[in-house]
Amino acid sequence: MLRAMLRGVVLMFVIWVAGLGILRVTLVPAQVCPPVDSAAALNSVHAAVDWAARAQQPDGSFVYEWNANTDVESSAYNATRHAGLAMSLYMLAASGDMSGLQTADRAMDWMVAHLYRHADWAALRDPFDGSIETGGTGLMLAGLEHRRLATGDQRYDGLMHELAGFLLAMQQPDGSILLAWDEAAGAPNPVERSPYATGEAFWALTLMRRLFPAEQWEAPSRAVADYLSTSRDRVEHQLFPPWNDQWAAYGLAEMAGWPLSDTNIAYARTLAERFGFFVRFESGRRHAWWSNRLRGPRARSAGMGTWVEGLDSLWRLASKDPRMRDMRDAIAERAACSVGMLVDRQVSAEGAKSYPRPGLAQGAGFSDGVTRMDDQQHAIGGLLRVTDILDARKSSK
Repeated sequence: MLRAMLRGVVLMFVIWVAGLGILRVTLVPAQVCPPVDSAAALNSVHAAVDWAARAQQPDGSFVYEWNANTDVESSAYNATRHAGLAMSLYMLAASGDMSGLQTADRAMDWMVAHLYRHADWAALRDPFDGSIETGGTGLMLAGLEHRRLATGDQRYDGLMHELAGFLLAMQQPDGSILLAWDEAAGAPNPVERSPYATGEAFWALTLMRRLFPAEQWEAPSRAVADYLSTSRDRVEHQLFPPWNDQWAAYGLAEMAGWPLSDTNIAYARTLAERFGFFVRFESGRRHAWWSNRLRGPRARSAGMGTWVEGLDSLWRLASKDPRMRDMRDAIAERAACSVGMLVDRQVSAEGAKSYPRPGLAQGAGFSDGVTRMDDQQHAIGGLLRVTDILDARKSSK
């Protein structure tokens, strides 16, 4: 009888150990962060920049989306994502690397050709659906601001002020920025909002203060920062706040020395936690059927790129503001993990040979066989700036 009891105890122990193992593997798998350094990150940036050059059309637009499984390009287009890709190339130029400047300038010519002007301001109009939206205009402005920082060329100063004027025309008394201009009504659409547009406009407005410090850009920027920090998630009905807004993180980092209020810093801390959660969850996903069932498919490169952009910006803020300094190392760790995954999943020159069009595969990130221009946009924006984090982590070891 004692022997039978012992067998039962051993069996129960084995079942518990097996159950815990299954739980560990499925629901709480180990974090996997591919090793990466700043050289690898910059190589990845240049691969994405080269993709943009190869994917650019004669009119300055880009291949919007390509399904490698069917070798079909989408007929759709999105002016905001176009502006975002051009902006990332200008960010590279502002870092001192001009390799994407000609591609960015051709993309800018496309945007200038599709401007809508009203009164004393200008905005980017999407030629495919006719929309006149804050997001695309904000990213167009951010691109021109980085072009100015990179080259010192003042030819677009007047246009920058026109674009910024549109953002101010869309700003509401509570600091929020509406999504779209209603051309028929001659006024902003009072109900249409976007989880992205306010942050995109916010970052562009903060950069105007850096370029034109004698002008009054601080007040509208602070108004947006306070709206994002206190009201946006409630007003715009975010079910799981805070909204993971990398554009807001860019803007907060730009405002680091203004300085920021305690409320702004509290919001920045929640953003860091949000991005960190996404990275930790993604690092546990596996390229396997059971992982897809339990944890969903892997994030697309555009998504991971936004996490890196957000974390990098918040790391810069934490490096300057003592109220966030306790989060600096944790933010860096999550950013490095996300960079490793992003670089690891980018298609190499060798891997591209197995695709029907290697030129559209090399340097791209794919999700279910599909790559889209913003996969490369956010990879460039994120990987470009995160090299500072990777170098700082290396020097501290």
